[in-house]
Amino acid sequence: MAQPAIAIPEKIYFKIGEVCDLVGVQAHVLRYWETEFPQLSPQKNRSGQRSYRRRDVEIAFRIKELLYDEMFTIAGARKKLQADVRPEGPKLKIVHPEPAGLKENDHEPGLFDEAIDLDEASFAPQPSSRNESGELGPEKIDAIRQLTTHLMELREMLNSKREG
Repeated sequence: MAQPAIAIPEKIYFKIGEVCDLVGVQAHVLRYWETEFPQLSPQKNRSGQRSYRRRDVEIAFRIKELLYDEMFTIAGARKKLQADVRPEGPKLKIVHPEPAGLKENDHEPGLFDEAIDLDEASFAPQPSSRNESGELGPEKIDAIRQLTTHLMELREMLNSKREG
């Protein structure tokens, strides 16, 4: 369903009442959304009043669209919004333990060195996590992939907090 274009005024900060008028919801609804959607996080000034940025207003519009127009549940809208915000195809960066014999100038790739596609990653686990033939079992590979996905999401959250 095509939404009419909404004109958001060219301002740096918006008060909660202004955002309510723009989005068309009451203040208690916006405050509730802040507790349910981590992407909606207005700053608070010294007196504790919320100061919404343009990005916060856009996110509030998207939340309203997901909940009211597309009929998502809160949990479904949260997942959809996270998927919308997440960058396309995040690459995994593998950390390998540094062998004892490395010289000071030799460097193994680390978590922040280079991107590695999950499907092409060569995992170097401890020997105890290998099966009888010396290979990783499918459950171990899936567990590692799931863990790395969670780690990447955590890294993105930390980076966004640092930038915001």
